[in-house]
Amino acid sequence: MLRLLLLGGILGCGAEQAAPLAFTMLQLTRVYKGNSMFRGNASLNGQLSHVLEGNNVTQVLPLESPEAWARRQDQVVTYLRNFRQLVILFNKERPTDFTHHLCCHLGCRLYPNGTAQSFYEVTLNRTAFLSFHVPSATWERRWPGELPVAAFAQQQLMKYPITTQDLQYFLNTTCVSLLQAQSARTGRVSGRSRTPLVLGLVLGSLGLLGTALGIFLCTGGSC
Repeated sequence: MLRLLLLGGILGCGAEQAAPLAFTMLQLTRVYKGNSMFRGNASLNGQLSHVLEGNNVTQVLPLESPEAWARRQDQVVTYLRNFRQLVILFNKERPTDFTHHLCCHLGCRLYPNGTAQSFYEVTLNRTAFLSFHVPSATWERRWPGELPVAAFAQQQLMKYPITTQDLQYFLNTTCVSLLQAQSARTGRVSGRSRTPLVLGLVLGSLGLLGTALGIFLCTGGSC
C-alpha cells in the first residue's frame, strides 16, 4: 500500500509539472439601449497581466515602460471608443430594448512536448456563436440551428486579412513564441515580454469583429 501511495504521489507530481503554459484573453461586452460596457483581462501562465474595466485598461505586471504602456493604453481606448460610437449610431437608427452579452475568449497553450494549441471562441448571450479554426484561418458558426446573423457575421469576418491571416499568425506564431520565451526563462516574467504588444494586437483585431457583430446587435438582429 505504501508503494502504491508513493507511486501515486510521483505520478501526481508529474502530472502537475506537465501542465501547459498558457496565455489567454477574455473580453466581455454588454450592449443595452445603445450603451456599451466592457470588462476583461489577460493572463500569462496563470498570472494576471492586464485588466480591462470600462474604458480603462491596466497593466498589472510591470511588463512595459510607463511611456510605452501609455501609448498602448491609447490604442485600446481608441478601439473601445470606436466600438461604443458604432453601437450608438446603430441604436439611433434601429432602437432595441434587448440586452446582448458578447464574450470573446482567445489564446494559446504550449505543452511540455513542444506542441501548441490555439483558440478563439465567441459566445453571444451565453450561447456558442462563432469560433476561429486556426489551421485554416476560417471562421465557423457554432450557433445551434439556423441563424441569419451568425451567417452574416461569419461572412463579414472572412472578408478581411486582419480577422483571418493576421489572426492566424498571431495565434500560431506570436502567442506561441511568447510562451516559448516564457518557458525558456523557467517561469520568470521578463521586462522584455511581448504581452503588451499581444494585448494591442488582439484588441485591435477585435475592431472588425465589433463592427460585424455590432451591425446586428444594435438592429434587433436584422441583416
